[in-house]
Amino acid sequence: MIRWQPEGYEIVFTTRLGGVSEGPFESLNLGRKSGDDVERVDENRRIACEAAGADVEKLALNYQVHSDRVLRAAAGVRGEHADGLWTDEPGLPILALSADCVPIALVRTNGHAPAVAVLHAGWRGLLDGIVSSGVAALGAEGLVAAVGPAIGPCCYEVGEEVAAPYRDRFGDDVVGGGGRLDLWTSAERALRAAGVERIDRFDRCTACEPETFFSHRRDAGRTGRQGVIAYVTG
Repeated sequence: MIRWQPEGYEIVFTTRLGGVSEGPFESLNLGRKSGDDVERVDENRRIACEAAGADVEKLALNYQVHSDRVLRAAAGVRGEHADGLWTDEPGLPILALSADCVPIALVRTNGHAPAVAVLHAGWRGLLDGIVSSGVAALGAEGLVAAVGPAIGPCCYEVGEEVAAPYRDRFGDDVVGGGGRLDLWTSAERALRAAGVERIDRFDRCTACEPETFFSHRRDAGRTGRQGVIAYVTG
């Protein structure tokens, strides 16, 4: 797991390592929609939450649909159609899943009341405004963010129907030769445009690291899901 720990929060970006799933879902698959055995997925979620010091019974997550919706989390509530969750309740863990899309964590800092959000930001979500929705949920002042592992510009080729709106929104340089799209930089620019001043990037390509990450594109859709788990510690 990859930890990002601003004071007052516990935030982990998971990998595919350390779980019980087999085959294309080996091993820490957190996604029930993937086609994996549900009991194994649930055990993987328990393992991931234990590693993060979180209560799996309280874990909240969405049914992700590539939208701009960010909801307030409630303990144990799952299945709402949205792509972001936020909470200011201490000890309430929230999860956003990914397998090439960008997992983003947002937290309040600088003396503001603690609150955290997690976002699932694919190419549609970034264009539609999932980042601004997440920032609005927490309030624009005093936020810091982390852009987690996602498919990199080394591997993510898109058509002109995607490249053109990305150039218009985020700058010509986010699309390189061969239509290679830079989601990391696009996410960072979306965060800065929404008022986030400090942004930490991991720049780990999910497609390039098959031993560490699941990748929807690399594995032609038959793969698991990693994610970001976050909560306010106190």
